[in-house]
Amino acid sequence: MAKTDDTIENRVYLFESLASSYVAAASELLGSEDAAGRERARRALAELAYVSCVVADTQHLSPEQVRERVLGAPEPEPAPKARGGGRR
Repeated sequence: MAKTDDTIENRVYLFESLASSYVAAASELLGSEDAAGRERARRALAELAYVSCVVADTQHLSPEQVRERVLGAPEPEPAPKARGGGRR
């Protein structure tokens, strides 16, 4: 499924909103000299980016289905079906 400009815009908007709140709350951790603390904060931002993408890409699903997508492992994209090439 191709991403539309609206979907990409929604991803950016959601991530910007979530990340700005997180950065405000975790600014000390992000600027810490503790490498492990900084890594945890960066991973949290990565998770927020993932959640933003899932929510923007699953507008057609129910809230429960979106929750399952966020909490579970991402579903693999279906493999493209082979065309022709067979005997007739």
